[in-house]
Amino acid sequence: MNKFNQTISDIGVVPVIKLTNPERDAALLAKALCAGDVPVAEVTFRAAGADTAIRLMKEACPEMIVGAGTVTEKAQIDATIAAGGQFIVTPGFDPELVAYAQEKNIPIYPGCTTPTDYHAALKFGLEVLKFFPAEQSGGLAKIKAMSAPFPQFKVMPTGGISLKNLSDYIAAPVIAACGGSYMVTADLIEGQKWEEITKLCKKSRDIVEATRLGRTVKDIPAEMPASGTEVAPGQYAEKSTDTAQKI
Repeated sequence: MNKFNQTISDIGVVPVIKLTNPERDAALLAKALCAGDVPVAEVTFRAAGADTAIRLMKEACPEMIVGAGTVTEKAQIDATIAAGGQFIVTPGFDPELVAYAQEKNIPIYPGCTTPTDYHAALKFGLEVLKFFPAEQSGGLAKIKAMSAPFPQFKVMPTGGISLKNLSDYIAAPVIAACGGSYMVTADLIEGQKWEEITKLCKKSRDIVEATRLGRTVKDIPAEMPASGTEVAPGQYAEKSTDTAQKI
């Protein structure tokens, strides 16, 4: 992955945000996310003023990576860029929007859930795809199966992700990061429960780091050969019978 995609992947979770009162909430929410070690946000155009929210979040926390979600038209891409937004997320695969975002030199993560979507994405040289709605579209099992014929893609699933299944998703190497709204629900934002949002972000990061650490440890052979010891071919390779299930 390129450096920008890797930075998001290193964080592991991307809050998906709908702000109905950006002037009141955007700056405070940005600070709550950063305090929880989740300095990234996808602000959706499902509510008016998403571009305003992006601008205010970037002003409050310049170190944050802030982008726009639920982008369905070129004007929203323009508005995102003007507000200082750094990436675009679309609910489906729209080749015109992908081409336009690339023309404007802003990363785009289009929604892809079928082999046809994935195949179309190949033509644009994309590295990371959004998988939405994740759970309703087959969840992790489908993502793993899709990665067999399309190993060049990493995936950001969104839809049905929570603290309960975050570890399951993150444990799969095909997953770049998980999008979710569980840490930024309407109730939490309307209630201005910033400390609770920070706590949920910290819990999410703890899960991501613990899961990835566990995966890394499993990749290390239990016994390493002593110097000069003859090693049979494949002796220390991971045993796998099905690529799609092991990804």
